[in-house]
Amino acid sequence: MHIVSLAGGIGGARFLRGLKAAAPDAEITVIGNTGDDINLYGLRICPDLDTVMYTLGGGIHEEQGWGRTGETFAVKEELAAYGVEPQWFGLGDRDFATHIVRTQMLGAGYPLSAVTRALCDRWRPGVTLLPMTDDRAETHVVIDESADGSPPRRKAIHFQEWWVRLRASVPAQAIILVGADDAKPAPGVLDAIAQADVVLLPPSNPVVSIGTILQIPGIRSALEEKTVIGVSPIVGGAPVRGMADACLTAIGVETTAQAVAELYGPSLLDGWLIAEGDETNVAGIATRPRPLIMHDVESAAEIARAALELAEELR
Repeated sequence: MHIVSLAGGIGGARFLRGLKAAAPDAEITVIGNTGDDINLYGLRICPDLDTVMYTLGGGIHEEQGWGRTGETFAVKEELAAYGVEPQWFGLGDRDFATHIVRTQMLGAGYPLSAVTRALCDRWRPGVTLLPMTDDRAETHVVIDESADGSPPRRKAIHFQEWWVRLRASVPAQAIILVGADDAKPAPGVLDAIAQADVVLLPPSNPVVSIGTILQIPGIRSALEEKTVIGVSPIVGGAPVRGMADACLTAIGVETTAQAVAELYGPSLLDGWLIAEGDETNVAGIATRPRPLIMHDVESAAEIARAALELAEELR
């Protein structure tokens, strides 16, 4: 069986770990969100690709769900001592090494897909990890910012600044994937979708993770030809983790499993796993209630099995 999964950060990575346990013989291709990517300290940082790579490769900080296990922060402290900005984005010493290697390879002319493949040669995540695009397409957030009592001024900032520095506390007026119109799917992305027996949408952020991948021209239309099963990231009217509610509010969507299913739409979704107690009724989308909290690998595997069973039922 060939499975394709789209993935954002922590929720996507933990779902994928369960998927590997649920389908150990499957060929799994992961299309990773790169809209969160950012240049800092002269380095190219790809948070979602790295979270998937570290999680599946056994190097993730389990309590945080991001960054490296056994991390130290000597370089971060030295940068702060020099007054180097930004100080709101903390990289660990081990993590720095990954970004240095990536930046060197990109500078030498290798595309991001080739760089990701080379990094995975070390981590051996057990899946084929592809960036959604080799082109630069970055998520920016439009906010109204006021200082010293002056009238609010509208400005666009990088998603990471809104998410990490501001903790999404300033309402987003718009969320824009800059460069999306000119971006192309990375090599292997459309081929993997074409060969897929099933496509899974993990409980990743539907706006700035899954939604970002869907904005790359050609990806959504290719997915609409396949059997696609999604897992709701909303349980009981709240995100399982993170601040997806702030992102949904920015685009005028309620924070419910029903609203997210409607956002994806029946042209994309064939099946939708929702939490027990939630209700969803979207014509053309088969819904099944299941426990959706991923306490450990086995509970994540149970969710993945339920998604695969629903796909088999609908095919």
